Amino acid sequence: MTPSNNSKTIQRRRFLGLMAGSAAILATTKPRATQAKASAKTAKDTRALSFYNTHTRETLDVVYFDNGKYDTRGLRKLNKILRDHRQNELIEMDTGLYEQLWTLQQKLGSTGVFQIISGYRSPKTNSLLRKKSSGVAKKSYHMQGRAIDVRLTDVPLRKLRSAALKMGAGGVGYYPASDFIHLDTGPVRSWGS
Repeated sequence: MTPSNNSKTIQRRRFLGLMAGSAAILATTKPRATQAKASAKTAKDTRALSFYNTHTRETLDVVYFDNGKYDTRGLRKLNKILRDHRQNELIEMDTGLYEQLWTLQQKLGSTGVFQIISGYRSPKTNSLLRKKSSGVAKKSYHMQGRAIDVRLTDVPLRKLRSAALKMGAGGVGYYPASDFIHLDTGPVRSWGS
C-alpha cells in the first residue's frame, strides 16, 4: 500500500468511526418529554401537587409520584379533577404535564395551589369554545390530555410564565387579561405578550 492510499484508508476509517458514533448517540437520545418521564421513573422521591378547579370548586392535594414510580390512585384523582366538566368526560392525562407543574413549583419555591382554568377538553367542548373564541385551537392539545391552563396562587402570572419559558419543556401561552398561562407537552413554542 502506498503512503497516499494508507492516508485515504485512515481518513475513511476515521469518517466511518465518527458516523457510527453519531448514529449511536442519536439512537440513545430520547425526545424531551420522554426524558422527563424517564427521569421521573428513576428518581427516588415523592412528588405532590395541589389543585383547585375554578369551575367545579373541587380541591385536590395528591401524591402522584412516590418511591421512584407514578402512583396509579394519584393519577386517577388528577384525571378526575382535570376532566371536561361540561361533558363530565375524563381522559388519561399526560404525566409530562404534572412534571412541568411540579418542576415549576420547585424552581419558584412555591407552596401555592394551582388553580385550574382548563384541563382535558372533549372534542364537543373544544368545538363549542372555538365558536366563542378565536384563541381556541382546532386541534388543541387539551383534547389529547396534553395541556392545562392554570395560575399559581402565590406566584405572579408574569413570573410563572417566565419560569415556564425557561424550562423549555413544551408550549407556553400567556393570557394576562384572563389571568392564566397555558402549558402543554407539545413542541417548545410560546405566544402571548
